Amino acid sequence: MNISTPPIQLYNTLTRCKTRLETARPNRITMYVCGPTVYNYAHIGNARPAVVFDVLARLLRGYFQKVLYARNFTDIDDKINAAAAETGLPIQTITSRYIDAYHDDMQALGVLPPDHEPRVTDHIPDILDLIQRLLTRGHAYVAQEHVLFDVSSYPQYGQLSRRQPEDMQAGARIEIAPYKRDPLDFVLWKPSTPDQPGWDSPWGRGRPGWHIECSAMIGRYFGDTIDIHGGGQDLIFPHHENEIAQGTCAHDGRLYCRTWVHNSFVTVDGQKMSKSLGNILLVRDLLNEAPGEAIRLALLSTRYRHPLDWGVQRLATARRILSRFYTSLAKVASIESANESEADETLLHALCNDLNTPLAIARLHELANVLDTADSGAAKAIAKGQLLASAGLLGLLQQEPLQALQALQFKQESAVLPAARIETLLAERNQARKAHDFERADAIRAELELAGVLIADTPQGTTWRQIKT
Repeated sequence: MNISTPPIQLYNTLTRCKTRLETARPNRITMYVCGPTVYNYAHIGNARPAVVFDVLARLLRGYFQKVLYARNFTDIDDKINAAAAETGLPIQTITSRYIDAYHDDMQALGVLPPDHEPRVTDHIPDILDLIQRLLTRGHAYVAQEHVLFDVSSYPQYGQLSRRQPEDMQAGARIEIAPYKRDPLDFVLWKPSTPDQPGWDSPWGRGRPGWHIECSAMIGRYFGDTIDIHGGGQDLIFPHHENEIAQGTCAHDGRLYCRTWVHNSFVTVDGQKMSKSLGNILLVRDLLNEAPGEAIRLALLSTRYRHPLDWGVQRLATARRILSRFYTSLAKVASIESANESEADETLLHALCNDLNTPLAIARLHELANVLDTADSGAAKAIAKGQLLASAGLLGLLQQEPLQALQALQFKQESAVLPAARIETLLAERNQARKAHDFERADAIRAELELAGVLIADTPQGTTWRQIKT
């Protein structure tokens, strides 16, 4: 697929605005996304960035001749050490087990493998080299067998999170220690006890701090500057803030990353996932409730920068929508699709507008309607090809229709939106249109169509109907 228009625009967390995507080279783009710490199975919150950035990677491959996408595994961490101590298993056994499980779960969700999947433990020499450069340039210091980054040496510190120093110190994951010159200084290297994993270094046997790992791996695969850096919103501070500081200072002030992209949180029935509440939803458990494609669609049903609240109805709605699409495709199974490389322009505009996946999914409903109402074999072939090409950008509708429909039947639940709720949303949409808030109006339309409600604006007013599968 060769896409020339429209331009891709993404919301850059650093600048707090949506801007046209820029790269160092016209036909090449680099993207690094922070992956999981492998001490347990992946939960639905881990799955969201994997799916979101998979969609972005699919879109980018239509624009650039070369897309280099890396997603790392953190396989050295205190949580992993604790899991090893609790189970009595070697650390490598634990990390290998959960990396394999992560691969299985993401494959079930239709997530394509990235070009690189670096593991921290394979890049210790790169980490040591980066730390030494920071020491040589006066941005780090050694104290009590620790190497720490000197935050005061980088005046721009805090530009990503836009936090004041007192807010940073009060934030989570800031370790207060007597060997620090400043509480904000963060560890680049720390000593290991005999029972902890460690490597020889100029500063003694030890292991890397959390933040230095990603910067070292980015440098190893992409050089001093990366085009896109992604991850969850919870990583903005301190992790990505610290990455900018050490990455910029290690390379004499050169730009570390052009565009920062962060997805928002996943809650469950309005509550944050936590062990204490017992509401952590593992992907492998959800796969017992619905096919991976339904989970994927549910994750894409809310824009990536907005919080996503997971519930039974969301998954049931996604399953029903997929049944509707695959039913349309099953009816034309004997017709060879035409122009399957040409995605729909309206859907492309939605994805290029900061990955507006709800609007893109709403457009799939319209394309399925075109397929259903096409009046000739040739017209159906073209409509089928466009539906498949467009859905492919979202990683959807890639299965054989009858097999997909069979998988979607189990534990089928009703998720019909009440008429009163539909009328309320339509009234809100009309008010938004009158106020020229067209983004809000489009979002409401997308929400309705995701719930199986098709609307039509006529001279007599707005009408609606429920999709039946």
